[in-house]
Amino acid sequence: MNPALLLLTDSRLPAGGHAHSGGAEQAVGSGAVHDLLSLAAFLRGRLHTSGRVAAALAAAASRTASTPLETSPPWTGLDAEADARTASPAQRAASRTQGRLLLRVARRVWPSPALDSLARAVPDPHHPVALGAAAHAAGASPGDAALAAAYHAVTGPATAAARLLGLDPVEVHRLLADLVPDLDDLASLVSGPGTAWAELPAHSAPALDLLAERHARAAVRLFVS
Repeated sequence: MNPALLLLTDSRLPAGGHAHSGGAEQAVGSGAVHDLLSLAAFLRGRLHTSGRVAAALAAAASRTASTPLETSPPWTGLDAEADARTASPAQRAASRTQGRLLLRVARRVWPSPALDSLARAVPDPHHPVALGAAAHAAGASPGDAALAAAYHAVTGPATAAARLLGLDPVEVHRLLADLVPDLDDLASLVSGPGTAWAELPAHSAPALDLLAERHARAAVRLFVS
């Protein structure tokens, strides 16, 4: 694992990730997540649906970023694939907000022609696309990019749920530790070479879509998404 991956996955990276709950706020508000057991089920489900899609897109973006400079990387096409795999308008908006902020930070931390070309082609890319490009700029592999995306899929919601429910943070981190084998397996599965974009995972999570839309209409909310 490239050490730069630690920076990319650090919640203290000033890219706005801490402001997003990944559906956890509405899941808590609806009662679907109310204790450690229900949180564990929520995190596992999120990892193997939207998390799997994000990991595959991040790996694909990392490979796309390695396109020779004389050839324009097909960023708009890959970003459209991410759009097609994000059914909820609220989730699309949240993903683009996070992607834009991450891209802005990454261009300052890891200056790269690949990041510059992404910013020109798609100023507000989906978060997995920006994450994969940033991982490449930082010298990380497509597998590292997939692992970072999978990690983001569970750590943000876990932290948000701990704050919203007042859960023991040590127990919440134990849940995350239990998911480590799943994170490794998923990253290995989706980061293989030569995967055509049409064959990237497209797993849906209708419950997450509904939670996102409900959250977007909420009069009072603590998190952006």
